[in-house]
Amino acid sequence: MSARMRGNRVCAGAGRACGGYARRVRGERRPRVSRRALPPAQRQSATVARAKKAKQAEIDRKRAEVRKRMEEASKAKKAKKGFMTPERKKKLRLLLRKKAAEELKKEQERKAAERRRIIEERCGRPKNIDDANEDAISRVCKEYHTRIGKLEDEKFDLEYIVKRKDMEVAK
Repeated sequence: MSARMRGNRVCAGAGRACGGYARRVRGERRPRVSRRALPPAQRQSATVARAKKAKQAEIDRKRAEVRKRMEEASKAKKAKKGFMTPERKKKLRLLLRKKAAEELKKEQERKAAERRRIIEERCGRPKNIDDANEDAISRVCKEYHTRIGKLEDEKFDLEYIVKRKDMEVAK
């Protein structure tokens, strides 16, 4: 096993474990700082600083945990909601309203066209009498008169049939 695998530090360039021996051979000394060498105020501030760092690290760790739980909960909520999110519901309602409005408009146009067709069928096309002379106007009047006569005859026949059926029902 190499020194790296055992977790020991390796000297730069030498490739072997540093136990401080190489430094001493080269004549280097590591400056030693003991806690006792520091004045009590600095020792206390260092301890307070370490405590603050530890406390901050703990707070950060807890925040990360809470954030992770919140994200998981939101993912679970989204998975539960399924396909229909509130935004999609809004869009769907809007599309349904538009579709209903279009269908209503088409239905109104269809009814208006049917109404025009029935009026044209029953009354005939309107005659242009603006530029007509007296003979043309009298001819149009005679056509309308004969048509009205036919319609009156049909009306009389229908009324007679209705009265006869009413009498049969009353018996």
